[in-house]
Parts: sequence; C-alpha cells; structure tokens
Amino acid sequence: MASTLSPDYKISISKEQLSELPTASYPGKVVVVDSPEKAVSALEELRHQQRVGFDTETRPSFRKGKVNQVALVQISTIDKCFLFRINKIGMLEGLCKFIEDPNIEKVGLSLRDDFSVLHRSSPLIPGSFIDLQNIVLQYHIIDTGLQRLYGIIFGQRISKGQRLSNWEAPHLTTNQQLYAAMDAWACLRIYDYLCDGKFAPEKSKYIVTPEPDEEHPAN
Repeated sequence: MASTLSPDYKISISKEQLSELPTASYPGKVVVVDSPEKAVSALEELRHQQRVGFDTETRPSFRKGKVNQVALVQISTIDKCFLFRINKIGMLEGLCKFIEDPNIEKVGLSLRDDFSVLHRSSPLIPGSFIDLQNIVLQYHIIDTGLQRLYGIIFGQRISKGQRLSNWEAPHLTTNQQLYAAMDAWACLRIYDYLCDGKFAPEKSKYIVTPEPDEEHPAN
C-alpha cells in the first residue's frame, strides 16, 4: 500500500508510549523440537509452508569476549511455532536445507545477527530471507526493534522479560517457550499485515511531525 505521507514524515514510538500499551500474547501452539525424530516431523510440516517467521536465541554471555553458539532456532507458521533446541540436537542436515531452501520465504528481523550466530554452528547459505528492517522503511517507520514495530502496528507491547534467560537450560520454561515463539510469529504477522495493505501510515498515532526547519530547510 502506497503511503500518502510526505517523505519528511517519520513514524516512531517512544519508550513511554510503548510502556503504556497492553501486553501482547502468543496465540498459537508451541512445539519443542528436542530430538532428531521430532525435527524430521516438524520439518516435514514446515516444508508445506510458503512463508514462515524466523528467529534465534543464544544463551547470554556475561564475560567479555565470550560468545555462545545458537541454542534455539524458532520457525513459525501463523498458528504454530517450532522451537528447535540446537544445543541438544545440533544443526541437523534437514534444518540446514530448510534454512537454505529458496522456495520458502523466511521473515525475520536483524537477520545479519542471526546468520552470524548460525554460522558458528554450520556453514550456511541462507535462502529467501526477508528482513523486516528493510521493509518497514517503506512505511516511514524508523524504529527497527521488534517490540517497537509491533507496538506501532498493533498497539500492543511484546514482553522482553525472558531475553536474557538461559536458553541452554535442560528444560525451557513455559514463559521462555512463549517468548521465543512470539518473536518468530510476530515477524511473520507484521510482514503479512503490511503485505495485505492493512497498515495505513498516514493514520498512525505515532507520526513524528518534522520541525519547520527540517521540513523546509533553508537554501
């Protein structure tokens, strides 16, 4: 959907505005994939999708210079999210082929970071990935974090309370599962919503009006 806003206008949500929004919740089913057998079943289902949401999680490191390998790969359809526990099952060949598959679109955010982490586990050539950071600029949105994007588009706030939790724990808590699923699913939902022309930038309550000297700079 083409925007009728002047190119000078921008859309951005402040930290204060974001904090006032109701908390979003993941509405779908979560499937924890922690064995090769479960991975085969999950990938068979995912191969029938045209587009999925994508994200990764890595156990945080609080030591300077130490970087952990990817612990979790999240792949979401519109109603189900599969959590591949890489720290348990590794980067299986089937999962690598799915990530490289050029026929299935994968929507994510800040994908360069995800690819950097994944390359520590397996030499991949990601196929058919869509980075929301490149898409939202067409709608005058200058915020690039998932939490703010979701707030601008849907008027809800994604909780980030589990971001620094231990993603290599023996068992993922319910809150960890929902957090991880939400991130991948939200990317897919945002992209589908924008592609369907449901977001009207000119009607956003988060338009930041440019200052007079910014709108009409002196010659």
